[in-house]
Amino acid sequence: MQRGQQLLLPVRPWFMWGSLLLALLVNMMLTMGLIGRLVWMPDFLALVLVFWTVQQPLRVGVGIAFWLGLACDVHQGTLLGQHALAYTMLSFLAIGVHRRLQWFSVWSQVAQVFPLFLASLLLMLAIRLFLGGQFPGGSIFFAPVLEAMLWPVVSLLLLLPQKRPPDTDANRPL
Repeated sequence: MQRGQQLLLPVRPWFMWGSLLLALLVNMMLTMGLIGRLVWMPDFLALVLVFWTVQQPLRVGVGIAFWLGLACDVHQGTLLGQHALAYTMLSFLAIGVHRRLQWFSVWSQVAQVFPLFLASLLLMLAIRLFLGGQFPGGSIFFAPVLEAMLWPVVSLLLLLPQKRPPDTDANRPL
């Protein structure tokens, strides 16, 4: 823990699972909307999944990522397992860097999570192209950039309920 960093309260399970469900619903609403699925649209479920995998790796991990990916595959009508594989890989990579990532400031974490989002996108793109799909265009590479740029906002919003109010008790040792 860095010097001067605020202690966090334990995360409430309902908040964590609710935020994952909300991100899944946002992804579903974006693909059902009038505009359809824009290739440069960030994947909000991947963003929230990486956040909770980094913050709570014992609660949210590869298994949860797999099931959320299957839900995305069923909803979007894509190849069954495409999102599941990408989210599983994303969660695995996030678990690999979760200790190191927490030592950086939120703005420095942006550079650390960008390769994770890019790797997930490249995996889904490789699966799509391998199975005969067409290349959606170069604007698809804006999605991981937007996901990385949204990282500080998501971190702030999802850590807000865990922030401990400053205690002014003079007799308390911490």
